[in-house]
Amino acid sequence: MNALWAVVPAAGSGSRMASSESKQYLKIGGRSLLDWSVGALLAYPKLRACVVAVPETDVQQSREGSLGDARVSFCAGGSSRAASVAAALAALPAEDEDWVLVHDAARPCLAPQDLHSLVQNVSSTGVGGLLAVPITDTLKRADGQARVMTTIDRAGIWSAQTPQMFRVGELRSALDAARESGFVVTDEASAMEAAGFDVQLVQGSVANLKVTYASDMQLAAFWLKQIYPQDGDMAGTEI
Repeated sequence: MNALWAVVPAAGSGSRMASSESKQYLKIGGRSLLDWSVGALLAYPKLRACVVAVPETDVQQSREGSLGDARVSFCAGGSSRAASVAAALAALPAEDEDWVLVHDAARPCLAPQDLHSLVQNVSSTGVGGLLAVPITDTLKRADGQARVMTTIDRAGIWSAQTPQMFRVGELRSALDAARESGFVVTDEASAMEAAGFDVQLVQGSVANLKVTYASDMQLAAFWLKQIYPQDGDMAGTEI
């Protein structure tokens, strides 16, 4: 397999958390969400390095835990997720044919087996992909007054997660094309799809949640305790 790299967009504020502190720096078990998320990537033995895109004012901050690892570097992110990912990709000393993992800063509960499954499926097929889980809830489309317009058939519908893994050169070109056309990128897979690339779904776990609301912190603490039982009590969260 070609070299494997990682980037983590972490320049957002996480406004839905209703916290004065940026979401990625909130702590579970004494470690920030960003620390947990980056640490999960670094645990993969073949990972070369990881670039984290943070607010420009945070680039020179001192780092603890996995963020102080020699394989981790920082760059200034942009005003959108796509801009932050593009900035991090530009900072990678990677070849176009190398692979890159893009992981959310607010997904601290990435299990080693799920990361391994993604890397193995993508590298063996040569087709970029992402972790995802099939939707089990009934889906409703609402109007502007929160009234149901229709029920959506959930057959074949998946909930996208991260990491998402693609060729470095192809992802760079897909993000460039999206920016030039004005296409709104919600995740890297959407940019790759718009650029005409095949994208595969690799089944992950519901544990790999994205911390979005304050109530998600306790749920993330629960899953971290299942994934890393050796780390002790995860109940003490700092919000």
